Amino acid sequence: MSEVNVAVVGVTGMVGQTILEILEERNFPIANLIPLASARSAGEEIEFNGKNYTIQELKETTFDENEIDITFFAGGGSVSEKFIPIATKKGVYAIDNSSHFRMDEDVPLVVPEVNAQAIQSDDKILSNPNCSTIQAMVVLKPLLDEFGIKRVVYNTYQSVSGSGVGGVRDLEEGTTDQYKYSIKKNVLPQIDVFMDNGYTKEEMKMMEETNKILENDDITVTATAVRVPVKNSHAISINLELGREYDIQEVRDVLEKAPGVVVYDDIDKEEYPLQEQTDGKDEVYVGRIRRDDSVENGLNLWCTADNIRKGAATNSVQIAEQILASHFN
Repeated sequence: MSEVNVAVVGVTGMVGQTILEILEERNFPIANLIPLASARSAGEEIEFNGKNYTIQELKETTFDENEIDITFFAGGGSVSEKFIPIATKKGVYAIDNSSHFRMDEDVPLVVPEVNAQAIQSDDKILSNPNCSTIQAMVVLKPLLDEFGIKRVVYNTYQSVSGSGVGGVRDLEEGTTDQYKYSIKKNVLPQIDVFMDNGYTKEEMKMMEETNKILENDDITVTATAVRVPVKNSHAISINLELGREYDIQEVRDVLEKAPGVVVYDDIDKEEYPLQEQTDGKDEVYVGRIRRDDSVENGLNLWCTADNIRKGAATNSVQIAEQILASHFN
């Protein structure tokens, strides 16, 4: 497989650091690494694959001064908005972890286990979905293919690492710098800002991204997103109205065969997915699989996943692997 030159924007942040870890773990074929960050971190050194690299400041001239094939953007929406067009004009593939391009109809929103085919040969911008959306899609796509889906109701239980180091600090130190209220003493039914319709931006992301990724606007979706006092990994309670009658064992069989899914569900042993169980893993764990008799063909599921890995960094690297296989061989 061809080696490529890879840049990571926001390399000192949680997601940026984890992208480096996963590139190492998966033996991604890198000829040269270009670590990028703000002026504050420029000049510092990081280690990658046994070598030291000096962090460069991300500037408008960065993509003129360096030969880069693929760039991971993990520096936030304003950074992506400004610098991704500059990068792609130079022929660079940009994999964006912000929400800036997600709902752009010309930009693929990709979960490789679900819709790798969405990546076309001329796509230079590839968008990474919201962390909770990613883990939900890995579970929902095989069910959609087998049973059809009419309606989805999400209730998320999202860890503080989703807010970065500030969220972790509020949990560990009892501060209220990241959140308005103490996350040590509460669950907070607000993630991101409120919209005019009463939903938060996080909830709207899940609703809109679900339809885009599954390429089905007929599925009705609603969501409530909650921050919980857990350091890492998100959990989601998912209520579904399937398109046809089903048998619970049939659902289990479908999920057990699905890529990226681990079924962990034994109520006799009181076994079900916990957030700490998926910390450091790339798979999505699913359990509490049971019928919802309040609606025709109703189904309840509980899933957990590491939001920094599968919900951001791992999914980004998987997208890069798809690009590598399609365009650099």
